[in-house]
Amino acid sequence: MSAPVDDEVETTGLQRLVIGVVLIVLAIGLGIQITLEVDIDIDDWWNSFVDVFSFLRPLALVLNFLGGGWFATFVVPLGTAAILLALRRPWGALFALCASAGSALIVQVLKAMFGRARPEDMIVVSDQGSYPSGHTANAATLAVIAVVIVPRLWVAIVGAAWVFAMAFSRTGVHAHWFTDTVGGTLAGLGAALVVAAFFTPALDREARRPDR
Repeated sequence: MSAPVDDEVETTGLQRLVIGVVLIVLAIGLGIQITLEVDIDIDDWWNSFVDVFSFLRPLALVLNFLGGGWFATFVVPLGTAAILLALRRPWGALFALCASAGSALIVQVLKAMFGRARPEDMIVVSDQGSYPSGHTANAATLAVIAVVIVPRLWVAIVGAAWVFAMAFSRTGVHAHWFTDTVGGTLAGLGAALVVAAFFTPALDREARRPDR
């Protein structure tokens, strides 16, 4: 009776790997398209249109802190790992740390590859390289971690809302172009899914433990 379960876990891991790689390739492809200066009208249009929602800027500034810098780089991954350890999910904790590190690595590689200039009207301080959005990638990675650890529909909905809010906020403070947030979402999802693929068997065994 255990063979079907093992086959299912193997299939899940393979699906995560394939989807993750495809998403990363799409992120690279979008970056190439931008670098080749293919006309992307939505970026200029959205950068002007988003000011209609300027009343949401205080929230965007809060998300600017929560989604990047030392807080997102250290506090969020370590805090997530600590919570999972407290819940007796050591493999989950290790997965969360590796997924966060993998996503950050992919984002920095893509930033170095494409070196896109940020909008001139940016109102926050940020690093070099507009594409892809690191904040959005962090949000997407956290969403994948949550869904992999707690595979429930409501978790996926909350995760999607978090990614959308972060992406919207990045354009709201003019730190990124619209396509930067699309690339960040693709990179964050892709990196986390690739890492999840390798952790799938261990995470499944951990979730099935009798004390769970």
